[in-house]
Amino acid sequence: MSLDTGKHKGTLIIVAGPSAVGKGTIVKELKKRYPDLFVSVSVTTRPPRPDEVDGRDYHFISEDEFQVMVAHNDLLESALVHQTHHYGTPKTPVQQCIDAGNPALLEIDVNGAFQVKDKMPDAYMIFIAPPSWQELERRLLGRGSENYDQRRRRLRTAHKEMALRERFDAIVINDDLDTATDEVAHLMSLA
Repeated sequence: MSLDTGKHKGTLIIVAGPSAVGKGTIVKELKKRYPDLFVSVSVTTRPPRPDEVDGRDYHFISEDEFQVMVAHNDLLESALVHQTHHYGTPKTPVQQCIDAGNPALLEIDVNGAFQVKDKMPDAYMIFIAPPSWQELERRLLGRGSENYDQRRRRLRTAHKEMALRERFDAIVINDDLDTATDEVAHLMSLA
């Protein structure tokens, strides 16, 4: 299925939610269904997980490279996530996509979503929520990519993020991947 850009001229869509909620999986499924959909690739100072590819999942950069981007105002948003690593959205590719009249999709953390919304008030924000707190804990543990302290930090952050979900334009509960992806596609007027 290809993307009908006529409905989405210059739209910025933000998908955010807590760690392990499945927002990345939903975005990958959207990209499969709509190959022409522009999905911004964030930069991060954290090391890649075993299944991640530089340039596809993130641009993995050094702390020094990140600070240069901040100094040059090259990021649409940036944050120190879980008090350990920096993340950010490169501004230029997103702006070029919107200026060309195409929709741009950002998959970012909740703090970043609010930073972007402050700079680009017309952005449409979708919060991806777990079906339950217990399920979010199970998913985070099942990833096996964080140690005990990292999981505790992520769960504390997730608790704060869940409290902010009502500030989003829409909430999608990720109980079933196909259903959640269908809902996000509908909210984006893709389906």
